[in-house]
Amino acid sequence: MIAEPGEDFTVKVLQQASEPVTIMATGPLTNIAVALQKAPEIENNIRQIVWMGGALNVPGNVEKNWEPGQDGSAEWNAYWDPVSVARVWDTQIEIIMCPLDITYSVPVTSEIVQKMGKQRNYPISDLAGQCYALVIPQDYYFLDVLATAYLAKPDFFELKQIETEIIPHGKSQGRTKIVSGGRKISVMEKVDKEAFYNYILQQWQR
Repeated sequence: MIAEPGEDFTVKVLQQASEPVTIMATGPLTNIAVALQKAPEIENNIRQIVWMGGALNVPGNVEKNWEPGQDGSAEWNAYWDPVSVARVWDTQIEIIMCPLDITYSVPVTSEIVQKMGKQRNYPISDLAGQCYALVIPQDYYFLDVLATAYLAKPDFFELKQIETEIIPHGKSQGRTKIVSGGRKISVMEKVDKEAFYNYILQQWQR
């Protein structure tokens, strides 16, 4: 357990890093943005940020009935703290984004859950299968799991460079908008679905 705030820990680790670091972010970008505000020089120690967040050509997942006034265009991690996302977008750090668009191509299906459960000799796989079985009745996707798989298996993915901006306020706050002349980022556009599913099954064989 780390007693210090996340942004202070981030600053310390990056200041002590012997080479630029890749940051995997599966939530809002608050800690990273605050760390950059506290110690701007750490930007030079960040090689890239791989982020599960944003929605480009699909609706967001912030339900209007949950958040009155929201127009439904934002993904939750971006909506939670859009000002921090915009702060990170203002840097020169390479950003690789795993948007909702690509996560919708890897749903949690009955078939994959059954395969997890059949790996009963592996407690983690069995547990994962039981947990994911609870969400089968609703649409659910491998969100963070897909994003983190990029770190180990980047060859599974096709990336595309696009120009974007972040809407920090108003009814579209958190929207990741494609705009000509905007901030260039790399987006995970396609994934080898079969290879991804096989990879996570192997990872759960523990």
